[in-house]
Amino acid sequence: MRLAEVLGSLHFLRNLCGEKGDQWRVEMQKLLDSENPDAERRARFIASFNRGYRSFGGTYTRCTPSATEAIGRYMKEGETLSRDIASRYGN
Repeated sequence: MRLAEVLGSLHFLRNLCGEKGDQWRVEMQKLLDSENPDAERRARFIASFNRGYRSFGGTYTRCTPSATEAIGRYMKEGETLSRDIASRYGN
């Protein structure tokens, strides 16, 4: 669930800071595809993504140095989570 929230945060922040596209939404879809959760768990994943996205909407209306710093922190956290999940559960 935390990885979904991180992806949502990155989707908001990276687009705010000039990246156009849906890369992070695509990554979320890949997570859902690989997890293949039941309907209730899928809804929790999506809610986590949306919570991550909305969490910065009230804080940032434009790209700032602190938004850029947050991107870096979330990128590192997402990388760590992805690596931990892969090593724990395999490919």
